[in-house]
Amino acid sequence: MSGGNDIIHQAVRLKIMASLNVLHGDNFLEFTRLRGLVDATDGNLGAHLDTLERAGYVAIEKRFEGKKPQTRVRATPAGRRAFAEHVAYLREILDSAP
Repeated sequence: MSGGNDIIHQAVRLKIMASLNVLHGDNFLEFTRLRGLVDATDGNLGAHLDTLERAGYVAIEKRFEGKKPQTRVRATPAGRRAFAEHVAYLREILDSAP
């Protein structure tokens, strides 16, 4: 059995990656929508996104929609691969359970 991904395994980061992996291609998810999906505070979500960004698993885009700042997030190809490998690891555990 291969090892799991310690970065993705943390509960909030796992929720983040699961939420981003349902998007197609290079589509982004707005920070506020992602915050609601993973049930995190702004600061908590920001810290977890920073960890995922440093690992190369997410890309963060900051822009303005009119005069309003907007932060958007998407999974990178490396992040999608890491998530798929972690899900496969979890499936191995479930499949080997009695």
